[in-house]
Amino acid sequence: MSEQLTGPQREQLWRLLEQGLPLVPQPYAELARQAGCTEVQALAQVQEWQQQGMFRRFGVVVRHRALGINANCMLVLDIPDGQVDQAGEQLAASPGVNLCYQRPRRPGWPYNLFCMVHGRCREAVERHVAQLLVKHGLSGHPHHLLFSTRAFKQRGARYSMPEVGNG
Repeated sequence: MSEQLTGPQREQLWRLLEQGLPLVPQPYAELARQAGCTEVQALAQVQEWQQQGMFRRFGVVVRHRALGINANCMLVLDIPDGQVDQAGEQLAASPGVNLCYQRPRRPGWPYNLFCMVHGRCREAVERHVAQLLVKHGLSGHPHHLLFSTRAFKQRGARYSMPEVGNG
């Protein structure tokens, strides 16, 4: 069995993983080199974190605007609390829904279910959302389509706090 990583090595490996796998033939060997450990140690630590439920999977962040997918819509719905789980599960399983989650309502904002839908043109996204609402019996619920107008940032999730200087 290989030697476990030190605390600083674990922290460095975690920070490196948050940035994404390096695009090299042996990404874990490169991560290990940068974290100051062996590839075997890095892989063992990643497996341990996965077994602990620290993450479920690795994913890819697709820069959809670069692919011509410019009609990006957040469908917001006001679904009765007793129906929101079922509606969310149905929408989340639907083709074309890339993200679906529940949030609490806020004063002046009655919506509690949010779904992200992307497409090449606004009209196609509007048609697709209308079809989803009909298919799942949600047309009668208050809803609104919010199309993005400007992108500021797109990347995978980061959980490590940035290092801040003392001065």
